[in-house]
Amino acid sequence: MPSVEKESHRIVIAGASSLLGAELKTLLEESQFAGWDLRLLDEEDAAGTLTEAGGEPVVIQPVDEGSFERARFVFFTGSPEFVESNFAAALAAGAVAIDFTGKVSTKDQAPSPWFPKLDEFWSPPLRPKVQPDGTHFWIPSAAAVAATSLSFGLRPVGLRRLSITFFRPVSEAGRAGIEELESQTGQLLSFQSVGKPVFDTQVAFNLLERYGPRSRQNLAAVRKALRGEIHACVSKQRAVLPALDVLHAPTFYGMMFSACAELDPGVADTESVSNACREAGFSVARDEDCTPSNVSAAGENTIQLGVPQADATVHGTWWFWGAADNLRLPAWNAVKLAEKLL
Repeated sequence: MPSVEKESHRIVIAGASSLLGAELKTLLEESQFAGWDLRLLDEEDAAGTLTEAGGEPVVIQPVDEGSFERARFVFFTGSPEFVESNFAAALAAGAVAIDFTGKVSTKDQAPSPWFPKLDEFWSPPLRPKVQPDGTHFWIPSAAAVAATSLSFGLRPVGLRRLSITFFRPVSEAGRAGIEELESQTGQLLSFQSVGKPVFDTQVAFNLLERYGPRSRQNLAAVRKALRGEIHACVSKQRAVLPALDVLHAPTFYGMMFSACAELDPGVADTESVSNACREAGFSVARDEDCTPSNVSAAGENTIQLGVPQADATVHGTWWFWGAADNLRLPAWNAVKLAEKLL
């Protein structure tokens, strides 16, 4: 494998037209990578899109033979199929590949999951290998980070069981999902029939357990993929693997969740549970009137939690309500990883 010169200041975003790619570009320009040579790539149907980088107009390019040449980092923010098609080329060019799907492995190594607190959650023998000579990593989704952090974070207060319901915003389906919710909202308020090419059902003003049968968005597949992410982050440590569900929420941005945990009644009280969550990286409200929402989480780099609530009926049962920016959080974690690798 060719090695990239350590002085190389080139970064490639492969999947730059995606919402995640746009968020990542903004964060890179605000980080210590500001001023680096930023290359924007995407699939053929998105190539030619005009955007900006470093304050200058830039056209998103298709991937060609020299796209990854001299790249120090390649961030894959596109579809799993796009990642799989181009991952080997990035590694062959000597770049560090940082993927947001976690679906691509090499013959020698599976990608290492990483977010800042995972270094602390994993015991030393299994700690993620975040070293300058690492070749590829994957960044778990905001939902996977929340579930993993609760599973590890509640250990000190005697976690026995954990179940989480996530509420999925339409931005998880990309720009087309956002446009469909926006258009359906206007159509319904005007008493018109709604268009539904993305979700094949009414998503505006509607909470759903599944989308229409002709939709390419499949909540059962989303649940399966999320279970795989969480399993990769917690199973080697024998942490509690949470039961989970994913529902559609008629919101544009922000992954919200409701969690129920069975804790040891002998050690769990509001203060100890709140402190355990803070130690796990959550931003926990100090006041019960401060309720996290997709609006309050927008643009934040941490996962917000309301004050943990003990169930009044079932002794030892606790409820958690939280929210995270589903785009900002993974993009911020990816930038932190790249900074650590430097």
